[in-house]
Amino acid sequence: MEISRLRALRELSTRQTMAAVADALFLTPSAVSQQIAQLEEEAGIKLTERQGRGVRLTTAGEVLVAHVERLLGVLEEAKSDLAQLKREIAGKIRVAAFPTVAAALLPHVIKTLGVSYPFLEIVLEEMEPADGLAALGSWRADIAFVDDLTFRLRREDKTVEQVPLLEDVLYALLPCGHRYADRATVSMGELKNEAWALDSASSFYAEFIVNLCRRAGYEPRINAECRGFEILGAMVAAGCSVSVIPGLRLSHTPSDVRAVKLRPEMKRRISVAYRRGERKHPAVQVFVSQLLASAKELALRPVPQLPA
Repeated sequence: MEISRLRALRELSTRQTMAAVADALFLTPSAVSQQIAQLEEEAGIKLTERQGRGVRLTTAGEVLVAHVERLLGVLEEAKSDLAQLKREIAGKIRVAAFPTVAAALLPHVIKTLGVSYPFLEIVLEEMEPADGLAALGSWRADIAFVDDLTFRLRREDKTVEQVPLLEDVLYALLPCGHRYADRATVSMGELKNEAWALDSASSFYAEFIVNLCRRAGYEPRINAECRGFEILGAMVAAGCSVSVIPGLRLSHTPSDVRAVKLRPEMKRRISVAYRRGERKHPAVQVFVSQLLASAKELALRPVPQLPA
């Protein structure tokens, strides 16, 4: 049984459509269907069956995927052992990171490692936590950043290891002239009658903010869905909207806004994730080590104070 076909089956076990598997593996849906058909022919038993518009695994398919999980873990450990024997930190690390942590941490990490390990290439791709974790599972990424607000590990618990990095406090972002702009804290309930700008580039984070409003007893009136922070910040600065942003964004906010801590305090926990079988890979180890050092340094810096 070819590894590529086994990986396709593993992806199908979670993504449930040929199109979704094709996107993850950079193939066409017909190529994925062909791989699954060839795998079923090799196995001599039906591994999948139609379910509505999607596909689900048969009992035989689920049994095979369980073996595939262990097999891929062993292959990852073998790669790590060989890399250790080379005694050289080299090769490519593909990093999937969402914008806030990417901007706050990764430039310094990549620069520092580039000086210490000139043969180590780090390639960064912006992805939201769920997409980054999916990329990790499909070998499109070697490192992924996740947070506990927008994603929870499920099946990947067996194959992915997480290392906590830092806690990021959330703030209400208000125009300078807002009646709560000079307060030390503000509750979500006090923002009930405001218009809201949301960063729709992250559907998970936008949904989290909407749910915060709902828990405070109201449906937010959204007047801006922004694919990124630039327009969101401009809407707040102009007095058109309010929003809630992570503390890591404060150093990149316009000068004519105010960040007020939420009451009760709310924070997200950010972690770095990698495949469990690669925990001893030298390149992964030095990357995570430098990341932890940079995160510790960042946590010791004072919170940027926005002008009143």
